[in-house]
Amino acid sequence: MSRFEPWSEERTVEIVAAHLHLEGPLMPILHAVQNAYGHVPEEAIPVIARELNLSRAEVHGVVTFYHEFRRELPGKHVLKLCRAEACQSMGCERLVERAEERLGVECGATSADGRVTLEAVYCLGLCATAPSAMLDGRVVGRLDAGRLDQLIKEAQT
Repeated sequence: MSRFEPWSEERTVEIVAAHLHLEGPLMPILHAVQNAYGHVPEEAIPVIARELNLSRAEVHGVVTFYHEFRRELPGKHVLKLCRAEACQSMGCERLVERAEERLGVECGATSADGRVTLEAVYCLGLCATAPSAMLDGRVVGRLDAGRLDQLIKEAQT
């Protein structure tokens, strides 16, 4: 059973309506859509554009500009590895390579069994404890090969 709702135009309109009181509601709407559906479905873009009186290109541009928005459903678990400067200086690229090797996917992809989506993130705010990662919303600092292997093991269960 999926933890996300199936996409529907009616539900998307409800999500938009719940955020119309905000100044600049597009970003909160896109986050809410992704929380509901697991990603921002292509079908949602014209609905959001219509409801906000924006062009499809404007909405599409925001979805594709920000790395946080997914265009496809994620795996059961999402492992994010920080690739910002502080983490780079502490060896995150070796950890990214290790994760890609262990999971058999490149950053931005989901393992063949659908269990783990590996994503790059460009700052988790843990610069003092770099390198860092996030598994399903839980942040982990001082990441090393052993801790990474443990996170991957957790995600594969």
